[in-house]
Amino acid sequence: MKRVSPRSKIADQVFLVATGLCASSPILFLLVITGIVVVQSIPSIRLMGWHFLTGVTWDMGSTYGAMTVKNGVSVPAGASYGALPFIVGTLASSVIALLIAVPISVLTAVILAYRVRGVVKSSLSVVVELLAGIPSVVIGLWGIVVLAPWVSSSLGPFLTHFGAIIPFFSGPVGTGLGLLTSGLVLALMVVPIITATTRDLLEQVPVLYREGGTALGMTSWEVVRLICLPYIKEGMIGAVALGWGRAMGETMAVLMVSGSAINYLPHNIYSPISTMAAVIADQLDSAMTDASHMAVHALSELALVLLVLTLLTNLIARLLVNRSRGARRAGVGVKA
Repeated sequence: MKRVSPRSKIADQVFLVATGLCASSPILFLLVITGIVVVQSIPSIRLMGWHFLTGVTWDMGSTYGAMTVKNGVSVPAGASYGALPFIVGTLASSVIALLIAVPISVLTAVILAYRVRGVVKSSLSVVVELLAGIPSVVIGLWGIVVLAPWVSSSLGPFLTHFGAIIPFFSGPVGTGLGLLTSGLVLALMVVPIITATTRDLLEQVPVLYREGGTALGMTSWEVVRLICLPYIKEGMIGAVALGWGRAMGETMAVLMVSGSAINYLPHNIYSPISTMAAVIADQLDSAMTDASHMAVHALSELALVLLVLTLLTNLIARLLVNRSRGARRAGVGVKA
């Protein structure tokens, strides 16, 4: 047996420590970020309480006037922070993005996984991955110059015809900068993530499963719908959760096409909105002028709400995946 030298033992210990630090770094980063956001949010939580989640008014107050004391916290007169419009804007634009992106992504992934080969497949896969790498400010500029005018002149007036069936589609359409355009821009940014993940999952479906379905007389669509998609269901839940997290956290592109509405709840799909991430980026400069720093604390609490929603989304996705796995194992056990 080869004798281990002291130098090798030291190198092994260094390796163990380095791998341990790297493996624990995501948890450490998450804890540090969460801790900072929570500490910064405490004054705003004391000031607004639960009304922060249900209030509609976001007002820094008279930052150059006298200070008042409210709930034991010193703030500018008239200061009030309600995040409900931003929470609604974030969730509504994310849901619209997923409703558009998921079917497009799944069908694109099916084409990439099963219908094209060789250079065509490589080229389309590269295009999808390049789409994910486009800077969000470029997509936002495209949204302002091309997408918003199209929504205002063509798509919006067409959708208003469905207003009698779906009241949320009723007009007026406005300038095109609003909830619908934000959802479309987010869908464009989410599609590459879900498509690439779903394509990789579909390629892992055993060939015998697909050929078995074809041998039983299934059409191509039936093979995909009844065999392939159920086989990758767990992974798809994770892919959609990943896309949802990206949609909720996107900042610059949404800031450019959302209409930047403040103190305003959307009443139709064309209404101007603001999302939590966008308003944090948009309001941070002006918040620094507040001598009480309450505006910064309120933005920190808004970041805390966004962080909680993102973590909650991933947690629910994880629970669904575990539940699906449990049901599959139980089914296997019964058959056995």
